[in-house]
Amino acid sequence: MDQHTPPLEHSDILIVDDQPTNLRLLSRLLSRKGFEVRQAINGTMALQAVQAKLPQLIMLDIMMPDLDGYEVCSRLKADPKTADVPIIFLSALDDVFDKVKAFTVGAVDYISKPFQSQEVLARVQHHLALQAMNQSISKLNTELEQQVKERTQQLEEVHAKLTTLAFHDELTGLPNRALFINSLNEALKNNQADSSDQFALLYIDCDRFKVVNDSLGHSVGDRLLTAVAHRLSNALPSVQILARLGGDEFAILLTNIQEIKPAVEVAEKVIETLLTPFKLEKYDVYVNASIGIALSNESYTQPQHILRDADAAMYRAKKQGNRYQVFDPTMHQKAVQTFQIETDLRKAISLNELRLNYQPIIDLKTGKLVGFETLVRWFHTNRGLISPIEFIPVAEETGLIIPIGYWILEQACQQLKTWQENGLANEELTVNINLSARQFSQIDLIDQIDQVLTKIDLDSRYIKFEITESAIMENHQKAQNILEQIRDRQIQICLDDFGTGYSSLSYLDYFSIDTLKIDKSFTGRLDGTPAKLGLVPVIINIAHHMGMNVVAEGVETEKQLNQLQELDCDFGQGYFFAKPLDVENATKLLESSPQW
Repeated sequence: MDQHTPPLEHSDILIVDDQPTNLRLLSRLLSRKGFEVRQAINGTMALQAVQAKLPQLIMLDIMMPDLDGYEVCSRLKADPKTADVPIIFLSALDDVFDKVKAFTVGAVDYISKPFQSQEVLARVQHHLALQAMNQSISKLNTELEQQVKERTQQLEEVHAKLTTLAFHDELTGLPNRALFINSLNEALKNNQADSSDQFALLYIDCDRFKVVNDSLGHSVGDRLLTAVAHRLSNALPSVQILARLGGDEFAILLTNIQEIKPAVEVAEKVIETLLTPFKLEKYDVYVNASIGIALSNESYTQPQHILRDADAAMYRAKKQGNRYQVFDPTMHQKAVQTFQIETDLRKAISLNELRLNYQPIIDLKTGKLVGFETLVRWFHTNRGLISPIEFIPVAEETGLIIPIGYWILEQACQQLKTWQENGLANEELTVNINLSARQFSQIDLIDQIDQVLTKIDLDSRYIKFEITESAIMENHQKAQNILEQIRDRQIQICLDDFGTGYSSLSYLDYFSIDTLKIDKSFTGRLDGTPAKLGLVPVIINIAHHMGMNVVAEGVETEKQLNQLQELDCDFGQGYFFAKPLDVENATKLLESSPQW
């Protein structure tokens, strides 16, 4: 029994009977057993007594003058406050009809007069026990319902938190890629149902974020991302969704637009918003954004497709130095071509599709052949010759330039060794090998060089490495260390395409450079007149003053040759002398001992 429920012997019982004899008899019987007994001599008094204090049990006479027991019972059962109180009818009547009516109006039992004490006590105790049990069960149900309600609320709160975690970026609080994809899916469905319901996607990449991470640490990088997200959210309240896709990439979805103009305006707003530096600790951190924009059309059926195209436009913007770029189908075609080139290029070495060509380098004072520059060519099994302009950037971007560069180094050294062994290469003949910026940054570059030279047993004095200005400007100290190790092996260094990049005189003095190569864009302007000399005389004078020699690339006419000779240029290469030659023709050229 519940601790708040009184013991059965102290239960409050209301006896309703218009006969005083019956009232005294029942009251004495029940009081002796410890029950608290109240009396009412008619139906009206009974209803008043119940309202004054709710009893645990009512013993109700059926036949009374004002309101009979049926009416009193009906009224009590109709009232929610008294409906659960058990009622036992008292009557001398003993026909089936009256009993049925008694149970119909809500009685729980029926005691016939004259009363039997043991029967009365047994029935009263039984129904009080049932009532106590029902109250206990009801309370337990109420408590259980409350617990279920509280548990349900807790589960709903946990579900809401999990949903937030699943669809929002933990660092910035912005919608994440999953939620953005869902929104993008919805926009696609709307557009397919109604082509006038257009939308635009802006793919945003934060430039220089890696620099911040590497220099100031990841904690500052995280704060920067949070600050960028906060600033963009405040600046762009009208966009449907601004999401962080991951890393330093964000995306914006614009719906209910009819043309590209609103998307361009948002892109310009993003760029403007990020112009002001972010103050992180003691630093002013500047962030630029490259943005790709893709407008919906009927060809888009998957979110990944429009994301891909916006990403391609972003990459084009970054590559061209623009702040934003609107996607056009040629970008996708270019991306597919690039992917195919990358795939095929990975197989090119094993399929023996790469070849080395050798372009002669001529001493402009003697007219003799003094070296070759090695140039890689790709003869694709199905496509034929693929231009280096097409595949070298892909190799650089994907890192394939590392294995390709090693293959070039090994092949060029082996060919030079072969020429030497066949008596075709005198002590002046050298081979120039290009080192890309990606190769130059490899920590095991020197080990690779030593490995090849040892394997082929080639004297390192007969090779030269050509590097670009950008390769050595990315990290001065590291570049100087690598160059010194190369020079320690008596390998000469040529600075390629001088004049097209940084062209700083200070780094020429800082680094150990043997040769400057004048870019063909300068050589090509020469026409035999002083007016088109440009920077060529300056470059030659600087090189000679600093103890370096000069190679002019792209020599194509006799006028250019004559003018370079007049300027005291040391060496030249170009179509005037010979195009890049395959191994067979380069060998024949050596056999002919050419003189220009």
